[in-house]
Amino acid sequence: MRQDGLKLRTRREFVVATASGMAAAGMLAASPKSVAAVAPTDALPRSAPESQGVSVEAIQRFLKTLEDKVQTIHSVMVVRYGKVIAEKWWGDESADKPHVLWSLSKSFTSTAVGLAVQDGKLGLYDEVLSFFPEDAPKEVSGNLKAMRVVDLLTMSTGHQDEPNVRNEQNWIRTFLAHPVPHKPGTHFRYNTPATFMQSAIVQKVTGQTVNEYLQSRLYGPLGIAAPKWDANPQGISIGGYGLYLKTEDIAKFGLLYLQKGLWEGKQLIPSSWVELATSKQVSNGSSPVSDWDQGYGFQFWRCRHGAYRGDGKDGQFCVVLPDQGTVVAMTANTSNMQGQLNHVWDVLLPALKV
Repeated sequence: MRQDGLKLRTRREFVVATASGMAAAGMLAASPKSVAAVAPTDALPRSAPESQGVSVEAIQRFLKTLEDKVQTIHSVMVVRYGKVIAEKWWGDESADKPHVLWSLSKSFTSTAVGLAVQDGKLGLYDEVLSFFPEDAPKEVSGNLKAMRVVDLLTMSTGHQDEPNVRNEQNWIRTFLAHPVPHKPGTHFRYNTPATFMQSAIVQKVTGQTVNEYLQSRLYGPLGIAAPKWDANPQGISIGGYGLYLKTEDIAKFGLLYLQKGLWEGKQLIPSSWVELATSKQVSNGSSPVSDWDQGYGFQFWRCRHGAYRGDGKDGQFCVVLPDQGTVVAMTANTSNMQGQLNHVWDVLLPALKV
């Protein structure tokens, strides 16, 4: 679906919209089929890097760095000022192949929460227990009673350890039964079951799974084909992981956030929600060299260099650089996610002259 004709012998490689620019960069397959390929109507527009203020040489260096330094990079797409200026797939990956997002799924779940808030289905300060009184433990602690939707979003539920829900039939009941030793809102603890609870709440108030709810509100307008999202034994989209999307779908999602929720003249997500979700809501560390210590929003991480991101295990990234008008989508299977991000800062960022 995504310009499948542009193929090399050992990998899929798509960089720059103009054939002359691609050929000059050494990034375009020479077959007539490649040159004649037509992008689908729901694809993002393509542009030569130079037209968006980035040199072809800088793009080449960035792609080569990812290829040489990230073990193993699967795909990358760079969008600047709304146009794709670089895209590439390695190995068996391809433009039309959905990729597991792991925890990058969380940013989509929080988006569904934001839409449900806009629809008046729930409020940020609603108590979590209020949605599931039938699953409450016999003895409800004060901290559990005080846990709110916003605490789920910011990974500050008050848990010391993540609830272990995976081998249980009723994940909601297991989550609510887990000890809450800290006052909610005061203790950051990365907590994937907390994202599941967001998904469960959206399903409770809308009558749809998060995946179904996002179909008309997000996927359809962005031109994203109905994606797969794994569910738990209760039939609830897992929320914290389990979503599969194409690289361009990830890039579109990042571009939507870069544009403050605006897409083709329509406000899909309230700009106020985008601001809240991507701002630092809680502190999560103090290291100036770690992109995991820059603060946390509503299922989005703050980054160095004024950027923010959604990310997932093994190197799944949707990085948004507002000051540079740029989105970087990447998929991978790497154990060094910080190193992968460093290549964005060290190699690509200096080339993004405003």
